[in-house]
Amino acid sequence: MRDGKPHLIRMAPGQTTLPTTFFFDFDTRRTLIGEPANQALLAGIEGRFMRALKRVLGTSLMHEKRQILNERVTFVDIIARFLREIRIRAEAETGLSFERALSGRPVVFHGMNDPREDQAEADLRACYLAAGFKEVAFMPEPEAAAIASGALEQSGEIGLIVDIGGGTSDFSLFRSDGDGVTILATHGVRIGGTDFDRTISFNEVMPLLGRGTQLRNVMGDGSLPAPNGIFNDLATWEKIPFLYTPQNRRMVADMLKVADEPKKFTRLASVLEHELGHEMAFAVERGKIAANDGDASSRILLDPLERGLFAPLPPETLAAVLAPHAAALHEGARDTLALAGLDAGRIDRVIYVGGSSLMSVVSDTMRDVFPDARHSFSEVFTAVTDGLARAAERL
Repeated sequence: MRDGKPHLIRMAPGQTTLPTTFFFDFDTRRTLIGEPANQALLAGIEGRFMRALKRVLGTSLMHEKRQILNERVTFVDIIARFLREIRIRAEAETGLSFERALSGRPVVFHGMNDPREDQAEADLRACYLAAGFKEVAFMPEPEAAAIASGALEQSGEIGLIVDIGGGTSDFSLFRSDGDGVTILATHGVRIGGTDFDRTISFNEVMPLLGRGTQLRNVMGDGSLPAPNGIFNDLATWEKIPFLYTPQNRRMVADMLKVADEPKKFTRLASVLEHELGHEMAFAVERGKIAANDGDASSRILLDPLERGLFAPLPPETLAAVLAPHAAALHEGARDTLALAGLDAGRIDRVIYVGGSSLMSVVSDTMRDVFPDARHSFSEVFTAVTDGLARAAERL
């Protein structure tokens, strides 16, 4: 806090946000974080790219050692480097020393009553401690967003925070008064922006690489559909780095030999050979944004794979593809109301947080559930950090 207001640390010239991405440069042996990591990937530099690591919290993958550059590290080590970089930049800008942190956390990491929930928070705590913090406390991100939205100044208001992140969607009903924010109910579903991307990629891009086509039986007549596993993994951000194995390349080469549509499997083989999975994922993300903006000619451009190759993605297709996620968000909002024993008409305001909340599928769904509420998009990218700063000062 500075002069009574949250002050955001500059993560890059003119920028106060930082993509949670990593790039391990095989040539220079450097670890790049944030936008430089994204640019290294798009520039075709030889290395390993990672994103969406929050989904690994609470799983056995967190503590498995794997060889990256010249060392064997765990995901705890990797995430700690990210947090340490934030701490170093904050200390350099302010001249202060930060040994304690108030960290946001999703309402759920994996799902309500999932046995991995406690382990996920323990893993995140371990990351902070490995980054050099001596103490860390946690606050649900929607609660922080409510504080940032001015809820403390709206005594008696009942609001709903809709926080759509990369991997989770959190709903929090709150009542504000002069002394603070009372959380009436919280609920979360494991749906986020990366799920939107995965569904779009799986449904619209993967058919160009062979999904849904037939493979002839090696022994005898007839054919079988191509297995979905590799297409699902290729459409999933956090699984892409682990696809480029000799076993997968051999499997695709074998499928190519018996494919009814070999050209499509030639593309799939090229993706694995040239490690183009993340380039395709970024292309899906760009196509999603264009379609969300209402561009009737929007498409997913796949030139890195094949010049002129694209998958059409007009807004009506985007809405149809994401309809199952819309239904899950609708159910999540209704479940949150039920937990609080409230009717939708009691909600005064719906507040959107998180970059993926800008997707029309989110706001359209919430307006359907809460037609009489005010719908406000505040600082969707920084509301949680603003609220955490205010809450930390009160602590």
